[in-house]
Amino acid sequence: MKVFLAGATGVIGRPLIGLLRNAGHAVTGTTRSAAKIPEIEKLGAVGVAVDAFDAEGLKRAVAAAKPDVVIHQLTDLPDVSDPAQMAVVREKNARLRVDGTRNLMAAAFAAGVRRVIAQSIAFIYAPGEGPRKETDPLDSSEAQRASIDGVKALEHAVLSTPGIDGIVLRYGRLYGPGTWFDKPGSAGSLTTGAAAQAALLALTRGAPGVYNIAEDDGAFSVERARRELGFDPFFRL
Repeated sequence: MKVFLAGATGVIGRPLIGLLRNAGHAVTGTTRSAAKIPEIEKLGAVGVAVDAFDAEGLKRAVAAAKPDVVIHQLTDLPDVSDPAQMAVVREKNARLRVDGTRNLMAAAFAAGVRRVIAQSIAFIYAPGEGPRKETDPLDSSEAQRASIDGVKALEHAVLSTPGIDGIVLRYGRLYGPGTWFDKPGSAGSLTTGAAAQAALLALTRGAPGVYNIAEDDGAFSVERARRELGFDPFFRL
């Protein structure tokens, strides 16, 4: 299978390339910086430098790759968390979720792609009793406004583009190499390896829709992901 991986040099993108290649898939991976193309190629994928905000450039890149599936792992996050900058970080990441996702879905549609798998977040549910399920309401507090607006736009674009089976993976807070946390920072956290494994499974499994992808510690229900994707929260690279 041919896979177009947007965000190939991120903390999920890098291990995902390895999983995809080991499973026999051909991968074209994107980066905003041409200097990072050798990093992608070293992992066994074809590297392409393209900015998600460049709608026409992204459309050309997807068309050239002729993928069967597009995987959206785009984020705009710094390497180190700085609490003083978090408001700015949230706004920038939300813009990428809104505009970058819109451009990627338009490119996938134009190229005739039939399946798109996209990264979202699980830590945006409104407070409630018991593990949060995919059908539970999202937080509406002002503190979460930028993140929620970005998530809603991303998920709507992925799930409502005609002719495309959209799968949204709501990841718990990531921890491990390259992330902001060396160990679980909160309930429902997730290793980057388990996050990558879920995207690999979603290539061929699961009905369109939303799936919580997190450690099974009571914060989020991962029953649907276990049942339909075969997700294993204990998976480690």
